Amino acid sequence: MPSSRKRIKKQHPLSWVVEPLIEEPSYLEKPMFGCQAHYLHGRLALVLASKEEPWNGLLIPTEHQFHNSIKKDFNGVVQHPVLEKWLYLPEATEDFETVASDIVDAVRMNDQRFGVEPQERISKRKRKA
Repeated sequence: MPSSRKRIKKQHPLSWVVEPLIEEPSYLEKPMFGCQAHYLHGRLALVLASKEEPWNGLLIPTEHQFHNSIKKDFNGVVQHPVLEKWLYLPEATEDFETVASDIVDAVRMNDQRFGVEPQERISKRKRKA
């Protein structure tokens, strides 16, 4: 007998951070390695993580050339200790809510410092050829 229950999507604990992006026409959300990736303007813009440090907060995909500028403009943002090509705002940061909201506003306004172009996935068939 088939189940009539619908699968309920569990909401990420930090999803409130990206709420201002949801209505944008280019917005896309996907799971990524136990985190939640958010795309805007065709770029991977932000990743929400809610595990143990250093995977608990807002991961900021960006090119290395923008690291110093972003860290200067947004208090508490640091280079991610494991994924060094990206920046990180730990949820434990004193002003996390305010800084995260400011970052989301910059992403929504298409600040070119934020986001990276997604890499094209190569299928196993193409790799073997």
